[in-house]
Amino acid sequence: MRTHISPSVAPSRRDMLCRSAAGFGLLGLAGATMSNAASSAFGSLTSEGTHFPAKARRVIFLFMNGAPSHVDTFDPKPELAKVAGEKPSGKLFKDAKAGYLPSPFRFYRHGQSGIQMSELFPRLARHADDLCVLRGMHTDVPNHEPGLLLMSSGHQQPVRPSFGSWASYGLGSENANLPSFVVLCPGRPVVGPQLWSSGFLPGQFQGVSVDTNHTDVNELIANLNHPTRTRDEQRKQLDLIQRLNRLHQADRPEDPRLESHIQSLETAFQMQREATDAFDLKRESLATQVRYGDTPYGRSCLLARRLVERGVRFVQVYYVDKGNKQPWDTHSNNDGGHRRLCADSDQGTAALLHDLKERGLLDDTLVIWGGEFGRTPYAQVNDNDKQKPGRDHHHTGFSMFLAGGGVRAGLTYGATDEFGMNAVEGRMHVHDLHATVLHLMGIDHTKLTYRYSGRDFRLTDVHGRVVNEICNT
Repeated sequence: MRTHISPSVAPSRRDMLCRSAAGFGLLGLAGATMSNAASSAFGSLTSEGTHFPAKARRVIFLFMNGAPSHVDTFDPKPELAKVAGEKPSGKLFKDAKAGYLPSPFRFYRHGQSGIQMSELFPRLARHADDLCVLRGMHTDVPNHEPGLLLMSSGHQQPVRPSFGSWASYGLGSENANLPSFVVLCPGRPVVGPQLWSSGFLPGQFQGVSVDTNHTDVNELIANLNHPTRTRDEQRKQLDLIQRLNRLHQADRPEDPRLESHIQSLETAFQMQREATDAFDLKRESLATQVRYGDTPYGRSCLLARRLVERGVRFVQVYYVDKGNKQPWDTHSNNDGGHRRLCADSDQGTAALLHDLKERGLLDDTLVIWGGEFGRTPYAQVNDNDKQKPGRDHHHTGFSMFLAGGGVRAGLTYGATDEFGMNAVEGRMHVHDLHATVLHLMGIDHTKLTYRYSGRDFRLTDVHGRVVNEICNT
């Protein structure tokens, strides 16, 4: 596991191992020899090259872009009915023009664990005992751009390395023929590629974005096949190019852009064969395709399962509409919007959990579901139709859930106050979420660092605590 980059001197044998194969060479060295030098440079590594045994080998982050309403999904607040129409008090909510708005959706307990969720998730309810619902989430700001960046990179401002890039940098890939970090997104969300940028990390850790508006494998990944050359001819051509690149690199050992280019050429070539299989949903049975649903989100969930089966380390699925880049941003008609959005998310998410569990993958695959923040427990006036109010952005208390990958199943952790305004118990900041996920992947978040511009950076900056209460011991 890489924790720093050496200063600008001629590369040592260890440096070359670090740079080769996205840094995976050094993991092999540390694992095979467990030398004192490796231990001192990278902390106490296990034989697998992690700081401690990993519970989760891979992550699927199902990102509900725009922010779902916690009081309509996973955090029932019956007390809202008693104060309906009353305006909230406090400086933070001085601009609230409308009063508290009870949820119209019924909540039920499900499974042996009795986890509560609204009627909007009938399929997901069957997996209640697999879920770890986090009701005490909170973040720094209620604005989309900084909220998205914070959830995706641990920092409100661009361009810092994304969560998936950090995971790829720390752990490498389990499949040299596919990227270690893949982003499945129909169209372009707000902030766009900054959400999966490698920032100042080497370029090979950048997320590979796939437009899931398309259904044909040759449209999903542009330029997958060479128009004229055979695979053998391409291999000879690439070998020549790579030899020239290495000669060029010999005089420029500290140029990370060149190494990233070399790695990207090799990955692109290997992807021609592997991606043709991995991204081809027609290889799935019709019954499986129907179970996920023929929507960009449903297809993305199915693709995510196929990718983690093939060793992709981190898959991020963005819920984005063609006409609405942030579909969960329900400033108007919150109830109607959540009926439609939850139906789609419910189907794809439940199918993903079903398949992962059936194939024995859920135990070491961590699934994350949630948005950049939540939505207000009070109404936002809809000037076009006052009978269809919305909910505004809300960052002081919201819900997410985790499943698999070493988290305690059938657990509800944390709570907001009686009206759902503020997280008051089991509070988890975004930094805490990141620290905990890295912990489940076998990484000490304080040791996964990269030296850039004179200082050591990490995903959690100077913050973050591992929430051991939600982790299996």
